[in-house]
Amino acid sequence: MLQQALFAQQGQCRSLRTLWPLAIKTRKRGSVRASHIARLKVQRSKTALAAAPEKSPSSIYSSLPPTAAVPFQMPQFPTGPIKGTELVELHKRLKRLQNGSDIRGIAVAGIPNEPVTLTPGVVFFIGQAFASWLKDTSDGRLVVSIGSDPRISGPLVQAALIAGLASAGAEVHTFGLATTPCMFYSIIDTAQYAGAIMITASHMPFNSNGLKFFTAEGGLKKGDITEILQRATLACAEAAVLLGEPLSEGAHLTRAALQVSPEQVKQVDYLPKYAAALRDMIKKGVNRKDSYHLPLAGFKIVVDAGNGSGGFYAEQVLAPLGADTAGSRYLDPDGTFPNHIPNPEHPSAMASGAEAVLGAKADMGIVFDTDVDRSAIVDRYGKEINSNRFIALMAAVVLREHPGSTIVTDSVTSNGLGDFITKLGGKHCRFKRGYKNVISKGVSLNREGVETHLMMETSGHGAVKENNFLDDGAYMATKVVIELVRRQLSGGGDLRDLLADLKEPLESREYRIRISGPNFKEDGAKVLDAFHAWISAGGPGPHWKLDPINHEGWRVNVDEGDSRSGWLLLRQSLHDPLLVLNVESEVQGGVRASTQSVLDFLLKECSTLPLDVSSLQA
Repeated sequence: MLQQALFAQQGQCRSLRTLWPLAIKTRKRGSVRASHIARLKVQRSKTALAAAPEKSPSSIYSSLPPTAAVPFQMPQFPTGPIKGTELVELHKRLKRLQNGSDIRGIAVAGIPNEPVTLTPGVVFFIGQAFASWLKDTSDGRLVVSIGSDPRISGPLVQAALIAGLASAGAEVHTFGLATTPCMFYSIIDTAQYAGAIMITASHMPFNSNGLKFFTAEGGLKKGDITEILQRATLACAEAAVLLGEPLSEGAHLTRAALQVSPEQVKQVDYLPKYAAALRDMIKKGVNRKDSYHLPLAGFKIVVDAGNGSGGFYAEQVLAPLGADTAGSRYLDPDGTFPNHIPNPEHPSAMASGAEAVLGAKADMGIVFDTDVDRSAIVDRYGKEINSNRFIALMAAVVLREHPGSTIVTDSVTSNGLGDFITKLGGKHCRFKRGYKNVISKGVSLNREGVETHLMMETSGHGAVKENNFLDDGAYMATKVVIELVRRQLSGGGDLRDLLADLKEPLESREYRIRISGPNFKEDGAKVLDAFHAWISAGGPGPHWKLDPINHEGWRVNVDEGDSRSGWLLLRQSLHDPLLVLNVESEVQGGVRASTQSVLDFLLKECSTLPLDVSSLQA
């Protein structure tokens, strides 16, 4: 299969028309069949496609305007290693794929203005570099596990990744359909893998793909990815391969694939073992005296997997324990994601989950993202429990198990959540955006002797100390399942009762302010400096006060009268050329009033900077 997929990429997989049959031919994952894939729709995505109706793969391409013939240009292949300014440009190309501690790019051609950046050649050299890096940072036998979500580019990306890893001497175990947490679990469970890679682009559109890396220490950090990309650059330069040129990439990858020994690649059906661990967790957690091995008998729990990797949770975790999962949605893996965006932050995903719960009259529902490192909950009344609510729910569970624990969150959590944690006897540490930042802060606090058992971001990424600080959507959902069943069996109420004391804002809004030009980081910093100076000088009035703790940007508390308070946070995006403004209020019209004050400040104090403030004017 490895050689077959790499042969096919030589100038053939330049569009979805040709990648589609390759994906069907090489995919052997669970219930995905060629006939099933061929009839499903592609959900077009991103700005250029947001308003377009869903279409099948063939209709996407037939609807594109004809392109003018381009005169053939003979590629200028290097005659030796790539050096000098061309080497610098090569590194810049690879560096652009870094998304914090992950790799992410476009893997399928055909969508206007979205050229392929994650080519087989790119993946090959990144895989080779990861194996090289592992050799230098670990001891013993070099074995790497790899798995994938159901994206249509997965088989080709996997083939190139195997070739790259094997070319550096690694033995590769392929899991097929997997989840991101499952890949890390394979390291700590078996102790035979030096590293693991998940092929996924999380909730991004079908034409995207990416790579997430793990060792026994957890997910790789941003600096590790930077080092791996530098190694990939040097390896590609030494091999004199032109990335993005199918003749150059194809020749190199085909030679490499033909040199891979069959003994180096092994297929392992690992997801069932991960599912078994979650089943054992539920059995022990519920500890049902009358039915230890069927603790979920009599309960109805539905799952909305969004056609990602999460369908296993209903079929391999809940149902074998006696749960009625009838009414679950979109459990079949389908890399075109035809029903809704598999993202617990997105309204369409949560609305679908709520409909499933109400339609099935279920006790609760679970919504997963594509690779199952995030989740959200729906209670029996169809109430969506994500963002601040999900953090509050998990805080209630964790603080009963670990009284007085510190809870780390990102910077955009509500005032009500902080009060909720304090009332339960916990300590709230509001840190930075970015799940890696949140989890790393929790790890750091524990090392300092500060008991910190929950680290959770409003996006749905959440980790607990007992689970090796791994953000695992299935693990978090399992904690909630155990809590629900125990409460119901003991007559202690349901999930809604746990959140009764959570005070929520009347209004909440997020705005994105685009920064034009190449110096967006410097310009963003200028805005934040000016904003701080403006607030310190009195801002719009004495009812605006800087929060005493700010780890990113500036958070302002707004006195709205009658013991009501709102807040706003102006910060710079972690990766994009944006300023982000989050605003919450406990009074009607409060968000608009605060937003207008910020808009007036930007127009007066930052008029010379390239800011697009149109979102604030809407």
